[in-house]
Formats: sequence, C-alpha cells, structure tokens
Amino acid sequence: MPIKIPNNLPARKVLEAEGVMVMDEDRATRQDIRPLQIGLLNLMPNKERTETQFTRLIGATPLQVDLTLVRITDHQSKNTPQTHLESFYKTWDEVKHRKFDGFIITGAPIAHLEFEDVGYWDEMKEIMDWTRTNVHTTMFVCWGAQAALHYFHGVERFRRPKKAFGVYRHQAVAKASKYLLGFSDDFAIPVSRINDIDEASVPKNLEVLVSSSEVGLCLLDDAKNRQLFMLNHLEYDHRSLAEEYLRDKAAGLDIQPPINTFPNDDVTAEPLNRWRSHAYLLFGNWINQMYQTTEFDLDKIGQK
Repeated sequence: MPIKIPNNLPARKVLEAEGVMVMDEDRATRQDIRPLQIGLLNLMPNKERTETQFTRLIGATPLQVDLTLVRITDHQSKNTPQTHLESFYKTWDEVKHRKFDGFIITGAPIAHLEFEDVGYWDEMKEIMDWTRTNVHTTMFVCWGAQAALHYFHGVERFRRPKKAFGVYRHQAVAKASKYLLGFSDDFAIPVSRINDIDEASVPKNLEVLVSSSEVGLCLLDDAKNRQLFMLNHLEYDHRSLAEEYLRDKAAGLDIQPPINTFPNDDVTAEPLNRWRSHAYLLFGNWINQMYQTTEFDLDKIGQK
C-alpha cells in the first residue's frame, strides 16, 4: 500500500522516481481500510530533505499510511520557506487534540545547548507527555532521543572529546526483538553526534537493542510505554554525511571527513550507502508492530 502525502510536497517527485508508491486524497478515500495515522515532528532546519528521508522509509510499508507533518508552534525556521511550512505542515497546537498510531520526533542541530536552554523546551515537554496518552508508539531520533531519555528517565548526557562522525559498525544486542527481525548480527549505521549518553544512567527497564563497540548505544526500547530511542541516523541518505562535512568545511570549521563514508577515503568520490536495507527493516518492523497492536478506533488509543 502507498503512503498518502500532499500532491505538491517536494518529496513526492523524489519518492516516485525511486519507485515508492504514493497516493492522492481521492484514491485514499476509496480504500476500504483505516490508514495508519503517523505524525512526523520535524525539528531539522532543512525540512524538505528530512521529510524526504523519513517518508521514503515510511512509504515502503505494504500498509496505507496517512502522514502528518508537524512543526513547533512558535519557532521560526531560518532554512525553510514559510510558504512550504504553511502549505504542508501543521503546528503542534493544530494537532495536539488528535490521536496517532505512530509519531516520530527527529533530531535537531542544538547539541551545544542544555535541554532546558532550548527555546521551545516547554513545548517539547508538552509534546513528549502527549505521546504517552495520544500516540500508540513513538520513535525518538538523535537529539529527540536524547531529550526524551533525559526527560522521561533522567538519563545523563556528556560531551564526547571528539565528534563521532561517519559510518560505524553496530551489533544486534537483543536479537529476538520484534524490531530487529531480519537484521544481520553486525551492520553499518551513520553517526553524527558530539554528545552521548551515559550508559550507566540508563534504567534497567529500558532494553538495549543495538549498540556499537566504537560509539556506544544506538537503539533502546521502552516496551511498557511503546517508545523507541534511536540515537543515530538510519534515515540518512548516501550523501547526508558528505554534505554535512562539506558544509562545515566551507564554514571554516575544524572537521575531519566522516570515516567509512567515501570510497578509498577520497572526498571527491560518491559515498556508498551501506545501511539502506537495515533502515527499511527497522521502519518496516516498527510499522508492522504498530499495525498489529494499535486500536482500530483511534479514539481508544491511550485509554488502556
């Protein structure tokens, strides 16, 4: 089944060219099923790129998905035209009365700030609380995962002596997890973070699903509250790390090329994608579990 997104959303042309099935409103209303309602709170500055990355993975499911793009209510984006936001996004205030089968909260380029110093932290706390009552299952990504682990579980964060930047080998720790069906024992995942979490401060009720001997924890599961915490970036496309490197280098920052990204470490060569299959597996497993366990009546979500 395809994913339903607005006809004019820039991601649509990219996805159709890649063979991802998308549908318009008229076709969606003729489907005699209830589409899964998934929301994406996009905190990244380049919203068009991020929405393409996530819709690519969500749209690969055989189930019909109705995706709602969400943004912080009062935060002004410096990198995305206001017309794009007004055309395709709902503010948090506009969706907080709704129920969702799934909800994703992305990362944000604010690693230099303490959580409480983030301008929209109060709204973030409200949103995170809301996911416990209005969302069947939530996936927090990168900064979003660190923020949720800090807020819900008091997990401590520390600054790494050197940024973890590149493609690192990871291992499946909980091989029997429903979210890791089809995963290899060892696989590659893109990483881009200067902050890390203290593993010793992670409560025992959270299950570690994926970790790396090089860069630590990656994916954690809070089964009781139906929350996943992805600290890295399986959603990235093959050029994400390369473009981050070129952007920072052009800005005069002291940055080394991302490791294991460019063939033969040649920064002029086209990067290879070594994680695509596992990205599709994770999101496919997440959506499948969502479909198997969510309420048919959306209004009943959060009542148990």
